[in-house]
Amino acid sequence: MDLSLLDHAFMRHALAAGALAGVACSVAGVFAVLMRLTFIGVCLAHAAFAGGLTALAFGLPALPVALAASMVSALVIGPLADKGEISPDTAVGVVFSAMIGVAVLCMGLMPGPKTEALNLFWGSILTVRMADVWLLAGVAGTAVLGVALFFKEIQAVACHRAVAAAVGIPATAVFYAILVQTGMTVTACLPSVGGLLVYSLLVSPAAAAYQLTYSLWRMFVLAGLFGAASGVGGVLLAWYLDVPAGAAVVLLSCALFLLAAWFSPKRRRTGSRPAAR
Repeated sequence: MDLSLLDHAFMRHALAAGALAGVACSVAGVFAVLMRLTFIGVCLAHAAFAGGLTALAFGLPALPVALAASMVSALVIGPLADKGEISPDTAVGVVFSAMIGVAVLCMGLMPGPKTEALNLFWGSILTVRMADVWLLAGVAGTAVLGVALFFKEIQAVACHRAVAAAVGIPATAVFYAILVQTGMTVTACLPSVGGLLVYSLLVSPAAAAYQLTYSLWRMFVLAGLFGAASGVGGVLLAWYLDVPAGAAVVLLSCALFLLAAWFSPKRRRTGSRPAAR
């Protein structure tokens, strides 16, 4: 392999961002897959995008406002589902619709070219700065540390939230923390992967890991490996094949899922147990 690409700072940044984004998204994706909240990635991505557009429309820094919008949306989804006696999917759908409206409104209010706004939507992993890499490192590190410290609580909530609450686990706090972590992950990935493509990186590696194991901790490990491989492999494909990097990352993550589904031991069973060990 030609390692001359490492002579370029932008490629070193892109490879690091791809690996870190893959790990961070995969950890959040495990929760989304197990709790059947995969649509939450789309919702929070559009919330972050709407926040970024709002910032651009009013001349504010995009990323902090995008993070705030994503955090607020994540914190709204939980209470809306709990106190409104509706399913989490319905709560996500309501917030998603509101964020779409805000995004379209702000896009219409922005004067001049929409290049900066579209960069938030599509991302550009080959132009990430070192500050973006450090942000991804912080989010990925926080996610991994949180899983390591609170694995038993997370395991209980992911498998059955009501039972977890009944045995004294603070299930609501854990659930809200998962939502907030997902929002942070999506926002941190905006400059690199983009608001549109991050959904695939959030779901595909975790879904691939789910096909290969019944163990929750193995699922986290496999999802992180698949996510990092998708991020780094996508950047390398973009370099050697001269294709868009974001699309390469997403398509590689989907290819890994198809391979995992093909070789999955669960295909040969009429039913599958949840990843609970």
